[in-house]
Amino acid sequence: MNETGIPPASSPRVIALANQKGGVGKTTTAINLAAALATAGQKVLLVDMDPQGNASTGLGVGYDARSTGTYAMLEDGARAAGVVQASELPGLSLIAADTELAGAELELVMADRREYRLRDALAQIGADYDVVLIDCPPSLGLLTLNALVAAHSVIVPLQCEFFALEGISQLVRTVNSVRQSLNPALKLEGIVLTMYDRRNNLSELVAEDARSFFGDRVMETLIPRNIRISEAQSHGQPVMNYDNRSSGSQAYQALAAEVAERLALGVAAKGKVR
Repeated sequence: MNETGIPPASSPRVIALANQKGGVGKTTTAINLAAALATAGQKVLLVDMDPQGNASTGLGVGYDARSTGTYAMLEDGARAAGVVQASELPGLSLIAADTELAGAELELVMADRREYRLRDALAQIGADYDVVLIDCPPSLGLLTLNALVAAHSVIVPLQCEFFALEGISQLVRTVNSVRQSLNPALKLEGIVLTMYDRRNNLSELVAEDARSFFGDRVMETLIPRNIRISEAQSHGQPVMNYDNRSSGSQAYQALAAEVAERLALGVAAKGKVR
């Protein structure tokens, strides 16, 4: 990024997936959106900034294969290109969450340019990727702040449950604060409604409330509750690799097309999933 916070035209589009509430499908969305974009022809890098490392596990990278990753990049100044791992899916690469990442929140407190560590590291990659997706931890600490400073926009997965809307206002305030003080280019790209159950009236009520408050920033694609999504994660695969005909796979492919349309990435539309 330049001094105004606006990325050069040759830079990849950097998107943070964030929600300080856990269990909303954030990591699931990060894995499967990344896979769907890669399948559609984009060069995608997924950065696992969550110390739990579930995005890494969900792409089949176990703990024994995470010798260097996001911690080494943030704390030790390792070059981003040197910690990238290829996934089994062509076009999709990963910077895994190494085991030491859990201590990074405390260690970054006294570090120079502590909010800019991830942005500085990703700037080394240049035009190697079309899209960089950052899976944030379920908190608004320094790791998430690094992601928001590095990102051009934020996608917020929102679970279709009663308390889901309560935490979004705090995240929106954080995004606005980061935009004012650290990253003028940051914007809210969209809200993805997850775990939607068409048999449950509550899911529809939450969707209606979200759309009435956030308008067209709520993505049209709804991510359904689908057992195939959970099964795929247990096998270390995106759902489209595990069962491409499942409703979960079709939904994430539709979401990828919708995101690509918003970002003008040139991915062919797959049809909206409602």
